[in-house]
Amino acid sequence: MKLKSKLFLGLSLGIAVNLTAQEVPPVLTGAPFLRIGPDARAGAMGDQGVSTSTDAFSQFWNAAKYPFSKTTSAIGVNYTPYMGKLTNDVFLLYGAYHQFLGQEERATISASIYYFNMGDVDLTKIVGSEVVSEGTAKPNEFAIDVAYGLKLADTYSMAVTGRFIRSDLSGGFNSDNTLKAANTFAVDVAGYYQSEKHQSFGEYEGQARAGWAIQNLGPRLDYTGDEESRSYLPTMARLGAGYDLYIDDLNKIGVSAEASKLLVPGPEVSGTDTNGNPIYDVPNVGVIEGIGKSFNNPKSVMLSGAMEYSYDNAFAVRAGYFHESAQQGARQYATVGVGLKYQSFGLDLSYLINTSKVNTALDNTLRFGLTWNIGEESSNADY
Repeated sequence: MKLKSKLFLGLSLGIAVNLTAQEVPPVLTGAPFLRIGPDARAGAMGDQGVSTSTDAFSQFWNAAKYPFSKTTSAIGVNYTPYMGKLTNDVFLLYGAYHQFLGQEERATISASIYYFNMGDVDLTKIVGSEVVSEGTAKPNEFAIDVAYGLKLADTYSMAVTGRFIRSDLSGGFNSDNTLKAANTFAVDVAGYYQSEKHQSFGEYEGQARAGWAIQNLGPRLDYTGDEESRSYLPTMARLGAGYDLYIDDLNKIGVSAEASKLLVPGPEVSGTDTNGNPIYDVPNVGVIEGIGKSFNNPKSVMLSGAMEYSYDNAFAVRAGYFHESAQQGARQYATVGVGLKYQSFGLDLSYLINTSKVNTALDNTLRFGLTWNIGEESSNADY
């Protein structure tokens, strides 16, 4: 269990929270890599994507955006170095693909893979007065998913996603049989609205966007075989809205805002210690009951806002801000980034600037994303 705790706290989210005895501990989950935005475009926009315009990486945020894609098919790959101040062998790798189905271009099929490599962990023990090596553990986590999206109206679509998740925090080291790889399945349900272009401020045209998603609904992860210690998935609710203002045929400015909430029960008081301080335990309840209990913790709401300027769909400048309460992780940071496109290829870069007193694993991190539009322009290209 020591190895499990070390990996959860040191590698999963890199959250460090200063707690006094009277403060409620933050909500922790299994497979926490699923809470980390995987792509550079979203990373430049305050880690949001449920209501932004469609791109190759929409699978992670809201697969219902794909039926509004301006290209019939695309591939995206993104690389994120993690905990770069401490190590150079921890990273996240994300790849996504989508394709329209049928001639009417109202349905899409999409898939993605998300891999979190936690690097090598050297294992040692003390035998007498000597330190003896016990080998190297290579913990990792990954998720593979497939989604189907469908336009229910000219301005609204929905999607459902099925996901397989594997979280191996032991990395093959399990000599005491207390820690094992955990596997589970999860489902996402999402919706996306995109209005037609309309007359907006002055003589400019505008377009409204909105999106929602319930993500990672599924059974808890079993790392130990102990019914009492299974870990909740990072079930998340996202809701966002945005607006694009077309200055002319080449210049566009978009703004968006998103609120997200972790639908996982937080620690509850189960007693007191010898000093009278509260003792907190995570309730051992079913997934649906756990979602209900999560609303007892208003601190688990996260907010973000972003702005994006683009020129001729070939160059973009982005900025955003993300805020999480100090009691639930204190991730508070500004983000900036650029996007470049040449013919069918695109490059996205983003940079994170920490504004919290608490260090995070992505401080001063540069993310990289590549996209390749392998299809043709879709019927959405003119809208």
